[in-house]
Amino acid sequence: MIRALRGVVYSIDMDLTRLKALCPADGRYADKVQPLRSIFSEFGLIRFRVLIEVRWLQWLADEASVPELAPLSTVMKDMLNHIVDDFSTEDAIRVKKIESTTNHDVKAVEYFVRERIGTGDDTRNLADFIHFACTSEDINNLAYALMLRTARDEVLVPRMKEVVARLRALANEHADTPMISRTHGQAASPTTVGKEFANSAHRLVRNQDLFSGVRALGKFNGAVGNFNAHVAAYPGADWPSITTAFVESLGLECNLHTTQIEPHDWTAEYCQALIRCNTVLIDLCRDLWGYISLGYFSQRISRDEVGSSTMPHKVNPIDFENAEGNLGMANALLDHFALKLPLSRWQRDLTDSTVQRNFGVAAAYVVIAMQSILSGLAKLQVNAAAIQTDIDDSWEVLGEAIQTVMRRYGIAEPYEQLKELTRGKRVSRELLHQFIEQLEVPDEAKARLLALTPATYTGLAPQLARQNS
Repeated sequence: MIRALRGVVYSIDMDLTRLKALCPADGRYADKVQPLRSIFSEFGLIRFRVLIEVRWLQWLADEASVPELAPLSTVMKDMLNHIVDDFSTEDAIRVKKIESTTNHDVKAVEYFVRERIGTGDDTRNLADFIHFACTSEDINNLAYALMLRTARDEVLVPRMKEVVARLRALANEHADTPMISRTHGQAASPTTVGKEFANSAHRLVRNQDLFSGVRALGKFNGAVGNFNAHVAAYPGADWPSITTAFVESLGLECNLHTTQIEPHDWTAEYCQALIRCNTVLIDLCRDLWGYISLGYFSQRISRDEVGSSTMPHKVNPIDFENAEGNLGMANALLDHFALKLPLSRWQRDLTDSTVQRNFGVAAAYVVIAMQSILSGLAKLQVNAAAIQTDIDDSWEVLGEAIQTVMRRYGIAEPYEQLKELTRGKRVSRELLHQFIEQLEVPDEAKARLLALTPATYTGLAPQLARQNS
């Protein structure tokens, strides 16, 4: 079904417009971001606005005890709840139709609610209290706060937890698989495959906790934040307490010290916390890309999948490349949100309005990326033979162990001796064993060094991998 409104086509069937979508989130990746549509779309914004207008009307009647409203009847409560609970695409289209006349999106929502409750004797007073003492930004800031909180709690964090669960499973599965580390791109002290997955899981959990802990704030204090109209109408009411309780009833924290707008500091915190989560994921993608290039991992392939349009042998790490690109797009937007939104000229300017409408685009890039990461992790296969060949060819990494034991037993210049022995040279098992044999250390220490191999020199990596799984 398609409705035309002032030259704009509103399509209920997204498939009709996918090939012509300007944003890949609504085109190429439309299926991957479906959970975000009811939250961040124009429909979602209108629905949250309607929710706030209705809940404020109910609050005035039932909690603020405005005498002109009296307690709402059961029938009226059910009718108001129905407006919110059963809000439909057709309702949103009706709001847009009203907006074509008002040229004001929030006023259109007010008129829509007024229209839905009717003009009977039992609703006449009620209609006059829709949007009571509100500025548009009272409605908008709560709507966006609910959108961001809902997206975080119901979509973004659950996806992060899926990634963490997969990383932890891989950490446990490969906790004992030795692998040469790479510092500055060079062979370094061995680790295990599982320990490296555990590192990423631990980082993501920590940053996810910070992201989840950002408190969503809201304001509901009128045109410039001073309850001017509220006090003019009901000077004896405790409006800070009334509106604080209302904002908290929505699951938000009330900010009483604002101008016309909630200053968006919490939104900046939210965006910056999400950037940090995304940065951990970018680091994961780059590391895995590198390990695939080294041959440490191979990828399960689909028989009909094409890796290169001209080179038939290739199986490209496209999932991790896709994720890295999309996370970069998300971070670019989130960084702009964080830097721009807390800035406003005097009590209000409108530069925040168009920026906030792009919250869903940033969230979409994050969702697309995490699904690509999950797809890539599901395809990974450890190439044990390649890893073993590499580690067996890296006896020089035991220089660290030998010189550290020498330090314990007071042998002079241990680092310098191993530097002379190993640096820039081809180091073999035989060369190291000859050196160890002539060391003046206890027999027990010498036996441990002689038994050591690059594959067994992993320290506590297996235990650390399992701790995080």
